[in-house]
Amino acid sequence: MPFNGLGLSDSLLKAIGELGFEKPTPVQAKAIPLILQGKDIIASAQTGTGKTAAFGLPTLDRLEPGKRIQCLVLEPTRELAQQVVDALESYSKHLSTRVGVVYGGVKYGRQREMLDKGVDILVATPGRLLDHIGQGNISLKNVQVLILDEVDRMLDMGFLPDVSRLIKMCPKDRQTLFFSATIPAAIQSMMKWVLSDPEVIEIGRNRSAAETVTHAFYPVVQQQKYDLLIKLLEQTQFESVLIFTRTKLNADLISRRLERLKHSVAVLHSDRAQGERTAALKGFKSGKFEVLVATDIAARGLDIAGVTHVINYDVPLNAEDYVHRIGRTGRAEKEGDAFTLLTEDELKNAAAIEHFVGQKIDRKKIEGFDYMYSRLFEEEEKTASRKANSRAYGRLSR
Repeated sequence: MPFNGLGLSDSLLKAIGELGFEKPTPVQAKAIPLILQGKDIIASAQTGTGKTAAFGLPTLDRLEPGKRIQCLVLEPTRELAQQVVDALESYSKHLSTRVGVVYGGVKYGRQREMLDKGVDILVATPGRLLDHIGQGNISLKNVQVLILDEVDRMLDMGFLPDVSRLIKMCPKDRQTLFFSATIPAAIQSMMKWVLSDPEVIEIGRNRSAAETVTHAFYPVVQQQKYDLLIKLLEQTQFESVLIFTRTKLNADLISRRLERLKHSVAVLHSDRAQGERTAALKGFKSGKFEVLVATDIAARGLDIAGVTHVINYDVPLNAEDYVHRIGRTGRAEKEGDAFTLLTEDELKNAAAIEHFVGQKIDRKKIEGFDYMYSRLFEEEEKTASRKANSRAYGRLSR
């Protein structure tokens, strides 16, 4: 079904036509008519499936501009909040709807000015929103539509108490929309008291990398991890590479070292000032920076097109985060590569990832790298030997 068959207004159809939208994604095709009907929904769909338009377009259609904060959208990070605002503003270019955003890391002055002028839709991170409410700058009494985006990510980041407080501040007579990549037990328990007779939309939970992504583990001892990273970069023809680290400290250390090697590098993690985070993301998207070193703040939700390579400097602790991380490349039908550096103390995490994606991930070595001995290599030799013996036995038994 095309967009003009979903019940959207001509003003919105004109805007998305100008944006180049051709046909709705599966989550958009299912969610938009239900939201227009005023239904509560819980939608499970992966990053990159068009969730923002799925909740943004019908919500814009249902609101009558002029009443303060009729719609509240909660996001886990500043970057996602700004990305959603940018999208909503582009969808509503032919409407009089006012959209605003509040998040931490910046001064309160401009946000207060924006709130004083009034907005119909407010996109916010939980902490800063509670600050404004505490200062008397915001009231949620007029909220007709409450949208929780990337719900699983908000729970992972410890926002459940704040989110619960905010939900209780909204009128009970409202429409509530949950959008999440997964639906863990904590979300299921929230659904019982937050949503009213919700419609459930599940768009194939993706437990594996896209077919356009080639990915592998690169075993190495801890002492040689950084050296192997440099060797990988030297031997790789990349246009843009996203390097994930587990810690903010490692992100900073790696970025400084790469800068000394004359790479153009940006850093993205929660301890960076908001201006630095915005500049890093904008510069990486525009091609100003060829390398972005980031924590998992960049793993989910962010729309970063054209990433040719992803390198996991650390194996993710959460198996599902592996799929999210490497999904930053190989987008829009383009091919991409993902490398993961694997040390001995990360074997259990690697096994959990392989169990989650349902496949053994190739182990690779780089030609010409002077590896120190590790039991990782011994394990691979045993595995290769078992496979060879199994094939030999199979030939003899035929």
